[in-house]
Amino acid sequence: MSMILLGIDTGGTFTDFVALSNAKLKVHKVLSVPSAPEQAILQGIEEMHLSEALGKGELIVIHGTTVATNAVLEYKGVKTVYITNRGLKDVLRLGRQTRLELYDLNPPEPKSIFHDELMLEVSPRTNAAGESLSSFEPGELTKLKAKVDALAPDAIAINLLFSFLSSKHEEELEALFSDEYFVSRSSLILPEIQEYERGMATWINAWIGPLIKNYISKLEAKLKPSVVAIMQSSGLTIAAALAADRAVNLLLSGPAGGLAAAQHIGKLTGQKNLMTFDMGGTSTDVALIEEQFKITNDGQIAGLPVSVPMADIHTIGAGGGSIAYINSGGLLKVGPESAGASPGPACYDMGGSQPTVTDANLILGRLGSGELAGGLVPSRTKSIAAIKPLSATLGISLEETATGILQLANEHMTQALRVISVERGHDPRDFVLMCFGGAGGLHLCELAESLEIKSAIVPIHAGVLSALGLIASKPGRELVKTKLVLVDELDTPSLDQFFGQLEEEALLELKKEQVDKTVSRRSLDLRYLGQSYTINVPYQNLRQSKLSFHQAHEDQYGHRMERPIELLNYRLHIESLQDDLRLPSFSPSLENKKMTTKIDGLQDLVDVIKRESISPDTILEGPLLITETHATTYIKPNWNVWVDEFGNLRLAFRN
Repeated sequence: MSMILLGIDTGGTFTDFVALSNAKLKVHKVLSVPSAPEQAILQGIEEMHLSEALGKGELIVIHGTTVATNAVLEYKGVKTVYITNRGLKDVLRLGRQTRLELYDLNPPEPKSIFHDELMLEVSPRTNAAGESLSSFEPGELTKLKAKVDALAPDAIAINLLFSFLSSKHEEELEALFSDEYFVSRSSLILPEIQEYERGMATWINAWIGPLIKNYISKLEAKLKPSVVAIMQSSGLTIAAALAADRAVNLLLSGPAGGLAAAQHIGKLTGQKNLMTFDMGGTSTDVALIEEQFKITNDGQIAGLPVSVPMADIHTIGAGGGSIAYINSGGLLKVGPESAGASPGPACYDMGGSQPTVTDANLILGRLGSGELAGGLVPSRTKSIAAIKPLSATLGISLEETATGILQLANEHMTQALRVISVERGHDPRDFVLMCFGGAGGLHLCELAESLEIKSAIVPIHAGVLSALGLIASKPGRELVKTKLVLVDELDTPSLDQFFGQLEEEALLELKKEQVDKTVSRRSLDLRYLGQSYTINVPYQNLRQSKLSFHQAHEDQYGHRMERPIELLNYRLHIESLQDDLRLPSFSPSLENKKMTTKIDGLQDLVDVIKRESISPDTILEGPLLITETHATTYIKPNWNVWVDEFGNLRLAFRN
């Protein structure tokens, strides 16, 4: 049987597909259906003529989903009971007591997503050594069960003190409820110190878990008998049947696919240091890659802390569909509100009437006049009608208004790129800028110039790169455990034993996914004694880890300290040992028919070239537009571009 790998990335505007069969890639896009994502998936499979392979079980589907993300962003989780120790039921509501606006003396009371009647307390207690101080009182479990049944929740989150040291009491509670309810326990979801962050991760997992379970069950039923895996926020895949139990690990499911592909292409092209930006219809995701993309345990979604291991992605509300408007002070603003998939930008002629970044690009001639992804033919008339009221209010021309919209969008993205580079001790000039997403290529050169970056890449199939990354990814896990101890009090055999226990746990799960050969990477979260924040460094031996930590601290903060080093967490990255995805060699498939277009601000007409017609290593000089089915790239004056052996566009700035 010839199996077909199919990556499916459900985004806010489009659902992207990349199929690999017989060493050939086939790509496709359809408009997303936010209310029923599986509809767009089935539509795409049918339009790619893969329905027969689906029915025969010849598809291996790797899916990046936004169901978890949207549920959290829209605060539409299920009714969830939270069970914790006596006296601690308000921990989630209190949080870290940090103020969003430091100097506002009368801040508005934030809307609480926690309901007092759903926050329950139990008597067992474990101390900081992992020893049980007290157990359940006689009849307590029976009373607790009756109380929960009366509340009739959809899910239960369990978070007890020091459960990362001893999970005994949490497991007792799980056994009490797991036959009837969706249950999340903190000792499984995030066995780390800090009860607030651990509790939030566990509560979010329970809050959205039933939604994920329902969606995946429906999707698996529709895709039977083909195999389905889900991308995790860490860039590793998990079997669909296991994904709902770790729903909180799916919050960056789609964007992680783009990073996986960017990392893979960086490896193929010999580019170790990459700054990436994924500009879609609704938002832009930026990230840093130094051989591997970074994993963080300090993420946030919709203002909620998410401390599970996830790709270190910074997201802003600046996409092709971001809406431009004039605020109460008479200033032009862009985003974060987006026209999304429906009704979409005005130029899509699907009912949208508000001016967007895409409309601005069209008015300035940067989108050309051909067909866009999904069969859409942009309407310049609609874009003019949308942006004209803004230009009239501002008292400037239509083109000046469109230019202002793009400058604001670019500034938002530039600042986001500075957050992940300059603010973390990295010089952007040491990196190559890589863009993807349908809108990324239109802004690439301007962002590179604003950061003084001289080299850039538009990867092959940039408009669907997250879907390509899904099929380039491997089954695996990111596991973490707290061990609070001074490094000088540790020895290598003890630490190897700790890591060995994590590996056993991971291998048990991976065997359910038919993974028998694995490769792993170990790391430590270290800090100077007395500090609150850690730096993650690779672990081979303790001496080298200490040296790496001193250097990393100096790079990030400008100094190192003569203080003892403390271990907080040890981490394990483990993945299937299998061959990397091999991209087919690129060769032109179209004849180069010369076309030209007018781009505002440039005196001469600009060549429009089909990407599929460019021969590898042919150097072209900007300005020009390079078009393809799912994206357009604007090469500014003073930039050269050529196509490498894999079909990636390689850009270099001309001094």
